[in-house]
Amino acid sequence: MILAVVVCALVIVLVLVGLFVFGLRRRLIQRSGGTFDCSLRWNAPEPGDTSGKGWSYGVARYNGDRIAWFRVFSYAPRPRRVLERSAIEVVDRRAPEGEEELALLSDAIVLGCTHAGTRIELAMSEDALTGFLAWLEAAPPGQRVNVA
Repeated sequence: MILAVVVCALVIVLVLVGLFVFGLRRRLIQRSGGTFDCSLRWNAPEPGDTSGKGWSYGVARYNGDRIAWFRVFSYAPRPRRVLERSAIEVVDRRAPEGEEELALLSDAIVLGCTHAGTRIELAMSEDALTGFLAWLEAAPPGQRVNVA
């Protein structure tokens, strides 16, 4: 009986520590500012595919001429993807359709892009989209910017 109580207490402590570290990581990512909630679909299917597969919920952080994208449900201290401003080309913009509506946040707008030849999709709020497009267009002189 005592062993069962000790094991249960240990499991509860481990879960609480895990949740604390999880929250601490998010705070450390957001501490430097310039972050926004952003779902990402890497190697996105061709336009018209509305399945919810492949979307990962994350937090993106502006970092000079790059955007560092971190998965929300991860303990990794480094970004999962880094997007270079000069390599991003906006292809289209649309509202989530079909199963995507369940996979994404309710107010999300899907932005179809290519990054160094790879098709990606970013889903973010209208406010985050405005900031993202302004960041793309604010490239230093001489850099190409492709915003549809």
